[in-house]
Amino acid sequence: MKRIFGKKAPGPVEAFKEHGNDFIVSDNLKDLVERMNQLAGNHLLNYEKIKYQIEARDRELDNTFSKDTQINYIRSTRSYLGDKLGRVAAPHKILSPENGPLIAVRLNILTRKTLGGIKTNLNGQVLREDDSIIEGLYAAGEVAGFGGGGMHGYRALEGTFLGGCIFSGMKAGKYIAGLKQENSNG
Repeated sequence: MKRIFGKKAPGPVEAFKEHGNDFIVSDNLKDLVERMNQLAGNHLLNYEKIKYQIEARDRELDNTFSKDTQINYIRSTRSYLGDKLGRVAAPHKILSPENGPLIAVRLNILTRKTLGGIKTNLNGQVLREDDSIIEGLYAAGEVAGFGGGGMHGYRALEGTFLGGCIFSGMKAGKYIAGLKQENSNG
C-alpha cells in the first residue's frame, strides 16, 4: 500500500537516488544535464536537444489522439483497473515541477549478445577473412553466427537461441569426433 499510495519510490530506489554514484537528482533540467556531463567526464549531453525532446514528449500528453507510442501504451494499459491502481504510473509531464525531482542515471553499456561475429563453416570451423580454415579452432552457439540474420533472422527472441546453440554444438562435435575417428583408423 505504501508503494501504491506513497510519494516516495521504493526503498532500494530511494537508496540509489541518495547514495548511488551513477545517479543525479535535481529539480532543474539544466543542472541535471550539467551534473551528468561532469559525472561522465565529457560533454556529450546537449541541454537544448534534451529539453526539446522532453518538451515535445510532454506536449503529446495534451493530445488525446497522440501518435506517441509510449504515451498511447501507458493510456491503454491503465484502462485495466489493476494496472491503473498498482502498476502503471499516470501519464504526466516530465518537466512539470509537481512531478519532480528529475533523475538521471549514468549507464554503463555492455552486451552479452554478439548476434554472430566469428565466421564459421557448417562444421563449426573458424574461418579467416579469406575463408581459409584456422586449424583446430571451432565455434558453437551464438558466436558461431547463427543469430542476427542467420538461422532466426534479425529479430530472434531469447528463447529461440538455445536450439541454435545445441545444433551448432552438435555439428561441430560430430565433425571433431569424425576427425578423431579418421585419425585413429588412419
